[in-house]
Amino acid sequence: MGSTVPKISENQSLRGQGAILLTAFLWSTSGLFIKLIEWHPVVIAGARSLVAAVFLLVLRQLAPAPKGVKTPPFPFWASAITNTFTMLAFIIANKLTTSANAILLQYGAPIWAALLGWWLIKEKPRWEHWGALGMVIGGLLIFFRDSLGSGALLGDALAVFSGVLFGANFVFLRMTKDGNPRDTLLMAHVLSVVISIPFVFLHPPVLSASNLTPILIMGIVQQGLAAVIFAYGIKRVSAIQGMLTATLEPICNPVWVLLVVGEKPSAAAVIGGGIIVAAVLFSSIIGSQRKAGKRL
Repeated sequence: MGSTVPKISENQSLRGQGAILLTAFLWSTSGLFIKLIEWHPVVIAGARSLVAAVFLLVLRQLAPAPKGVKTPPFPFWASAITNTFTMLAFIIANKLTTSANAILLQYGAPIWAALLGWWLIKEKPRWEHWGALGMVIGGLLIFFRDSLGSGALLGDALAVFSGVLFGANFVFLRMTKDGNPRDTLLMAHVLSVVISIPFVFLHPPVLSASNLTPILIMGIVQQGLAAVIFAYGIKRVSAIQGMLTATLEPICNPVWVLLVVGEKPSAAAVIGGGIIVAAVLFSSIIGSQRKAGKRL
């Protein structure tokens, strides 16, 4: 008897993988642009969110959500708030530690999502989640041993915190069921703008082309356009294909910063980050095989 699940054609899969690859490439530029902008990190977050919010509002008018689609209030606000502070923590971390540390420490988010899902929506973690958590903890210990000597402890801690918040956001988005995640993302950017307003007066930004150009690129391309491309791609690939392809982001992020700014990740960051990325991929592959019906 044939499967009732519609199969993804080879052409669709290739287009989907190409879209995810492009999305990961766009996401990976965030660390570089944050390093290039000579503003307070909260001001950077607010300015990027202002541009992204305008982009999403225009998109909302051009392609409105179907009528009757509503997101429950609690997960809507919980997702918006956790997403807001994910962005703020990540950008501040990028200013206080290396871009490699910031993105690799945040990349443990799927593992935190599995554990937070156990607490918030009673989705019990599988054995691969516990195994991956052990690997993530091992990677974190390597990172923080290095941080104590380099003075980047606060930045690394904020990067981990952004990963935990990012994981919580995944859980809250799952709780929205058939809601409209685009509106949740829009609200997150609005909140980021509101939070940044006092910092604009305390730390007035220098409005130069070298600062404004990266802000516009991040808001329109790295945040807005990337979200549209990702939504196109994720419908055409399996979950594991999406995860494997998106691994390009934590790999490329520190490379762009190294090539343009000359910031080199430490040996501890490479080792610890490699362990964290391996943990996420390990957990994702096992979970994908289970969904495919294999005994594990």
